[in-house]
Amino acid sequence: MGNIMKHILLILALYLLPLSLYSQGDSIYFSDAIRINFKKYKDASSRAYRKGDIEKGKFLFDSLVEHRLEGTTFDDYTFKKFRGGKLELAEVDKPIILITYAAWCVPAPGEIPAINKLAQQYGKDVKFVVLFWNRRENMKKTARKFGSRITVCYAHESYKNDAPIIASMKHTLGFPTSFYLDENLKVVDIRRDSKPVGPKKSNYKEGYALNYNSVVDGLGQLLINRQLAKERLAGN
Repeated sequence: MGNIMKHILLILALYLLPLSLYSQGDSIYFSDAIRINFKKYKDASSRAYRKGDIEKGKFLFDSLVEHRLEGTTFDDYTFKKFRGGKLELAEVDKPIILITYAAWCVPAPGEIPAINKLAQQYGKDVKFVVLFWNRRENMKKTARKFGSRITVCYAHESYKNDAPIIASMKHTLGFPTSFYLDENLKVVDIRRDSKPVGPKKSNYKEGYALNYNSVVDGLGQLLINRQLAKERLAGN
């Protein structure tokens, strides 16, 4: 057990080393943090998954998020909206849940209904955004399954100005991935898709519960942080 822990700590020390390059008062953008840290994370994670060590791969992802990405400032990306117009993240005046998809990656049973339900319940306090890595014509069918409280967007390599978005989000952490941002675009959490891994597939009830609970966990942290910020302001 001691050797395993030493090995894990060594891995962390190697790919989290750039943290020492920044003082605690510095602010760093999400895209910069990814560029600095991703290669070391990817190398260690790939080795773990090649060996079938899914638990270690997940541990590395969670460590990357907790130690290098949480607290960074998300870039002020502008997304194309499925129903027309554009969404500029900096113009949103409340916390954001940004969920990335691709039309060829079939959602688990119950996944979209769970997100629609949460958007109905919490849409006044949190902006729900779904981002497809597709051309518009290729994501229409799936996009229409999301409710009116959810802003559905899309980005693709072939579209002008989408390259920075693709590089820092799709080509690094992959998809489906959910980003939890506060009203100042600070990264509160990043979560991988909650679908079961392996041959076992969830039914509708299981898929609904998995995705509902996963989003609720991240949502709870967003709302707690917002309430704490209000209390601090009130105290001043």
